[in-house]
Amino acid sequence: MPIPFRALWPVLLLLSLVLPVQAQGLSALARLDRAASSVTRSGDEVDLVLSLSQPVPWRMRFLDGPPRLVIDTREVDWTGAADLDLPEGLVALRAGSFRPGWSRLVVEMSAPSRIVSSEMTTEGGTAIRVRLAATDPESFAALAAQPELPEWVAPAAADLPPPLPEGAGPITVVLDPGHGGIDPGAEREGHTEAALMLTFARELKEVLVRDGRFRVVMTREEDIFVPLETRTSVARDARADLFISLHADSLAQGDAIGATVYTLDEKATDAASAALAERHDRDDLLAGLDLSDQDDVVAQVLMDMARTETSPRTDRLAGAIVEAIRAEGLRMHRRPRQTGSFSVLKSPDIPSVLLELGFLSSERDFARLTDAKWRAQMAEALRSALVAWAQEDAELRALVAP
Repeated sequence: MPIPFRALWPVLLLLSLVLPVQAQGLSALARLDRAASSVTRSGDEVDLVLSLSQPVPWRMRFLDGPPRLVIDTREVDWTGAADLDLPEGLVALRAGSFRPGWSRLVVEMSAPSRIVSSEMTTEGGTAIRVRLAATDPESFAALAAQPELPEWVAPAAADLPPPLPEGAGPITVVLDPGHGGIDPGAEREGHTEAALMLTFARELKEVLVRDGRFRVVMTREEDIFVPLETRTSVARDARADLFISLHADSLAQGDAIGATVYTLDEKATDAASAALAERHDRDDLLAGLDLSDQDDVVAQVLMDMARTETSPRTDRLAGAIVEAIRAEGLRMHRRPRQTGSFSVLKSPDIPSVLLELGFLSSERDFARLTDAKWRAQMAEALRSALVAWAQEDAELRALVAP
């Protein structure tokens, strides 16, 4: 008989206390391509081109004393930035860790400047492009005095619907629209992955709520950035019965057409799956617990023990989704079930899947994702999948109940 995960907590706590601790170093989501980066001056303007290995969330602000531009990013390894040749007007580039999972690049200037333009481009490679021009001290002081931008926040437990007692009431589904806010995800023709997934999540939520058998909680209800670790915390605070992360990514290489269901595995199914996992997150949470101060032995033991009961339920959930999508006649990837090391799937006691509804890099998938009728069909397929899974799961769990 599977051992309920909650019964393992005393063992997990003991292991975390008695096994050795090992600090972990920086695990960057993206890296600076120094050879493709440059800082140049043209007349009164300075152009910064910071080439990165992949897109990341980012934001900027000015600080005074001395005047400097601050660029905060979702963890970038800025190695090599300090060695870039700087034109007149810039003093130095300095980088370091800003907070857990985030990096800061400081552009120190010899005189006040303003931003003429700024953008992150992805055509022909990812790059942060900023154009600066001189400004007067009074105008710069006003820019630097602007309040700090809001923190990257997510719904707190107090903002969620009250959790239900275990085994009571409807099935609690947590829907996780990928990306959001300063992290738009993949982009195509004015559409972003973040916006498309939020739209679909809202539509799916309505379908599930109308069914009457489901209670739905979303990790975000608007276009805000939600840290990966907070998404799993939302699911835990809501006492979720299952967790579905929704995405529509873009791949430059490989066969990327049709819906794909991902389940957790530290070893991805293939190179494309590994690239997606790296793009979605860095491997900073294990089993929904902050194990940054624990060594690999502790992490592996915790993960293996916690998933003894959950993994078969997750596999059945993924199978039910694939079967229902095919029954609806909707396009699936030639390998509809794959695995990847996605942090949002690492809650140990919550069956969790990541569903790539399609790929924005595919013209046919893009047309489907922007078609309300197709999305309605997909929402209905997922409703059918969750009904079938919940019925089977209840029957199987009843067989092993004490």
